Amino acid sequence: MNYLSLIILLLFDIAIAQAQNPKLDSLDQLIRKATTDTGRINLINKKIGLLGQINIDSAIRLGLRTVESAKRIKYSKGEGLTRIRLAYSYSFKGNYTAAKTNLKTAKSIYTTLNDTLDLIKVYNTYGSMYGMQSKYDSAIAFFEKGMSLAEHTTNKSDLATIYLNIGISYDMLSNRPQALHFQQKALTMAESQKDYVTQAYCQVNMANSYKLMGDMKGAEKRYKQAIKLSNLVGIKNVELYAYTNLVDIYNQLKAPQKAYEMAIKAAALGKETGDEAIQATSLSKAATNLAEQKKFAEAEALNKQAMAIAQATGQPLNIHQAYAAMGTILKKQDKYAAAIPYYEKSFDVLKDADIYDSQTGEIYGELSTSYEKTGDYRRALAAYKRASAISDSVRSKENVRKATELSMTYEFNKKQQLAQAEHQQQNALAQSRQLALGAGMGLMLILAAVSFYAYRTKQKANVLLEQQKEELEQTLAKLRNTQTQLIQSEKMASLGELTAGIAHEIQNPLNFVNNFSEVSTELLSEIQAERKKAERDEELEEEILGDLTGNLEKINHHGKRASSIVKSMLEHSRNHTGKKQLTDLNTLTDEYLRLAYHGFRSKDKELTIDLTTQFDTAPVKVEVVSQEIGRVLLNLFNNAFYAVRQKQQAGVADYHPTVQVSTRHQAGQVEICVRDNGTGIPQTVLDKIFQPFFTTKPTGQGTGLGLSLSYDIITKGHSGTLTVNTQPGEFSEFIIRLPLTRTS
Repeated sequence: MNYLSLIILLLFDIAIAQAQNPKLDSLDQLIRKATTDTGRINLINKKIGLLGQINIDSAIRLGLRTVESAKRIKYSKGEGLTRIRLAYSYSFKGNYTAAKTNLKTAKSIYTTLNDTLDLIKVYNTYGSMYGMQSKYDSAIAFFEKGMSLAEHTTNKSDLATIYLNIGISYDMLSNRPQALHFQQKALTMAESQKDYVTQAYCQVNMANSYKLMGDMKGAEKRYKQAIKLSNLVGIKNVELYAYTNLVDIYNQLKAPQKAYEMAIKAAALGKETGDEAIQATSLSKAATNLAEQKKFAEAEALNKQAMAIAQATGQPLNIHQAYAAMGTILKKQDKYAAAIPYYEKSFDVLKDADIYDSQTGEIYGELSTSYEKTGDYRRALAAYKRASAISDSVRSKENVRKATELSMTYEFNKKQQLAQAEHQQQNALAQSRQLALGAGMGLMLILAAVSFYAYRTKQKANVLLEQQKEELEQTLAKLRNTQTQLIQSEKMASLGELTAGIAHEIQNPLNFVNNFSEVSTELLSEIQAERKKAERDEELEEEILGDLTGNLEKINHHGKRASSIVKSMLEHSRNHTGKKQLTDLNTLTDEYLRLAYHGFRSKDKELTIDLTTQFDTAPVKVEVVSQEIGRVLLNLFNNAFYAVRQKQQAGVADYHPTVQVSTRHQAGQVEICVRDNGTGIPQTVLDKIFQPFFTTKPTGQGTGLGLSLSYDIITKGHSGTLTVNTQPGEFSEFIIRLPLTRTS
């Protein structure tokens, strides 16, 4: 069975969505520097557009916060644009109720403001939302409303995307001539505007049309061109749509293993970008290719994942594809009775959809065969008639002839334009030679005038440069002062964490002292009462006296324990000279682990973490500044606790937060390793984690200086190394290595 993937319907201003981290970093800097609230919201809306191409959930969270900010300052235009972006993201997640609510509000805002350009955005996003529900007649109606407005404005930048969206909708209705007509108009306009993003979308959607016309070479060429353009501008969603449709090309070439590999690659990209719909479709394609290779158990297991993901998206076409794929897998095993419910479910979800393509006809054909094999000939005949009717309509000679003729005309016009451009270039070259001689004389006069002007300009520039130098020096001084304050703030935060841990450590033995003192007081009251009795129970008195003795011993033990904690902390405090002292790293690491844990628990009493230690059996003594190493350890422990708490709050099944700490001697060095089974660190930010002010924590929860200061303490202050190993979603492991100057 051949699948037609859901083709993305563009938000018209997607051209800004060159989804690259440098672009996001640049926007974040501009947002922080924004001098007005409205300007900041405009920049945030650009960021939401970028996030929509990387992670849809992040785009939604930021959009919801931005709507509230815009309402607070009564910035209606900014609120409307944010709601359009929210509607687009909600549509991708299958939450069409939320999408409609936001679009209705946005339309009301822009109608009140009489803002035609932004109303085009609203209509285009309405069309996208209906397209994602496979309601293509409704989608076309809204796209044409946007097109009508756009064609009567002076700003034509939106038209390319609108033409493309209408072409996509006609394609899904199997109207190939109309689809190619609008797609070619979109591509021509995008090329004239050097809009590489829209060109990439045009290429992948035109490739789909060529594929459905049976021109596999033409389709493959355009898919590869789309991938090239998407890599150029950094839009991963176009890349993944090209890959998932290339699966069909390799299916036609009878290469199921290669098709399977492309499908798995597309599914991974879909998961990475948060596009669950295409992730489900790609997994279904991978499953059917496994079935082609007779790997039926793997195919069924993989397609069950696809069905679960597709069901969550709420997008009819993807649900239809996933269930139909399970029917195909079972049919290939001659399990016709088991296949029928899946086929029927696949058509049930399409009952309200405007879709009429070759894939639907093929699935009706498979359902007809399944009915026939189970003896239900009446239903088999009905399904067969439906398959034949769709096939005749979709593959009609007139439909294909018109589309092919339109395609050939477009290619001829492209070649003719290139020939005309070359001829004009030759004419221009001849004219330039004739003008060169006259221009040379004029140039000499111009150079003389420019030289005099440059001399006067240089004098003015020197004065301006001197002023700018003074301003830059003042700015640099302010930045250095701010940096010093932030570093001091980070140190005070570490001190606060340490103090909380110490307080908890001391509170524990003091609780025992208080409890045993209260019990001892009650025992003394009992023995005094017993002594006043005429008939004293000497055995009871002896028992009470024994309990009192035991309580006093425990009071003495826990008192000494509290004293030991205070003494240990005072020793660390007295040694704060900045000079290196011979220190037992096993003891130091164990103390700070307990203090950090108690400090962290004081803020989150419900968190329980399994702490495991594996210290070197021999004392690990090294000359270090113990307070500085303690600060590093405290930072690493707190980061580990934060990571496991985040993973636990995410609701991962059968998850037990664990932090492991170990020390060992190794080749003239000592090593301290802190490992957690938390969220891990994304590869995209791994190179930045030791940079000053970089943090992955939400705003207000981290300064971004902890790891930077720790890195400087280890590498510059102690001639050691601080490295990290990680696997996103699995673990993080920080390793401190210090030169072994002395041991015992």
